[in-house]
Amino acid sequence: MTGAPALLTDDRDGVRTLTLNRPHRRNAIDRALWTDLREALARVARDHDVRALVLTGAGGAFSSGADLTAAADDTRHPLDKVRDLNEVALLLHELPVPTIAKVTGVAVGAGWNLALGCDFVVATPEARFSQIFARRGLSPDCGGSWLLPKLAGLQQAKRLALLAETIDAEEARSLNLVTWVVPAEEIDKYVTDLADRLAAGPPVALAQTKALLNEGADRTLREALAGEARAQTVNFASTDVTEAYAAFAGKREPHFTGRWYRQPPGEDPSCAKQ
Repeated sequence: MTGAPALLTDDRDGVRTLTLNRPHRRNAIDRALWTDLREALARVARDHDVRALVLTGAGGAFSSGADLTAAADDTRHPLDKVRDLNEVALLLHELPVPTIAKVTGVAVGAGWNLALGCDFVVATPEARFSQIFARRGLSPDCGGSWLLPKLAGLQQAKRLALLAETIDAEEARSLNLVTWVVPAEEIDKYVTDLADRLAAGPPVALAQTKALLNEGADRTLREALAGEARAQTVNFASTDVTEAYAAFAGKREPHFTGRWYRQPPGEDPSCAKQ
């Protein structure tokens, strides 16, 4: 593996796949890989050709978390180290495109929380998950303290974090921490099909919807309604709305582009062809 990139990037039909590529360490994430992840996610946020993101790991593991062996040689203050994790967690959570974690093997500690930071988690039955922090004398990071209670509920979050148990994919699914469990021989096709469906969706509307749902858990109904009104205004400025109506009328599948609808001078938008 000497000289091989620690983060692999693949683009296919609007879907970008980022693969953690340190299989000799079960894809444990060292300082350099945190930097690579941060830069890669920032590029996704700026690249309008990317319509969906898949995050996965090489060599039969998703990620065994932060590389504690490498951390021993990092003389920075712990707060500076954690900032690396925080920046990645925020970038992943706030990406305007749908994200999928494809999990085979272990997803542990910060590695599991990276998966939980994606919109969907697809795992094989062999996948194993642990909030291992307490066994290391640590508390959750990479967004785990925020994600776990929202997804699994406060009591189960405390169980997972305080006891640092290892659970399998089916139990994780029962706790709303995995979206789908798929046989190992089928997971590649399953994730490809799911990513293609998301990439074919209306990018502006999906970005607005994702932001609304992410923000909604911390909002009052009044605030959520105001956010929905703003989002719909943005959506109606896209040609995707017109395309959706035209496709419905023509009994065909829509082709979404996310382009801005520029109304010609003097045209009544209510008279625009649907």
